[in-house]
Amino acid sequence: MTETPEHRLKRLSMRSMRRGIKEMDIILMRYAELRLAAMDSAQLDRYEALLEENDQDLYQWVSGQRPAPEALQPLIDEIASIACNR
Repeated sequence: MTETPEHRLKRLSMRSMRRGIKEMDIILMRYAELRLAAMDSAQLDRYEALLEENDQDLYQWVSGQRPAPEALQPLIDEIASIACNR
């Protein structure tokens, strides 16, 4: 059975706000609220892949403590921009 677009958005929203590290919950929840509904399927695929990453790594990438992998850098930059109200 195929997942409906509405179900996928709800699932990704929940995964965004239930990360394990409160800081990442807040950062990704805000990003999801602002951007998920407007994403196309390929963008949702990239975001879903990002959600598979470890929270410690994600936090260091978003906060600029460590560089993100090249493939994730544009998405990390967008998330950081929203997190910092840029």
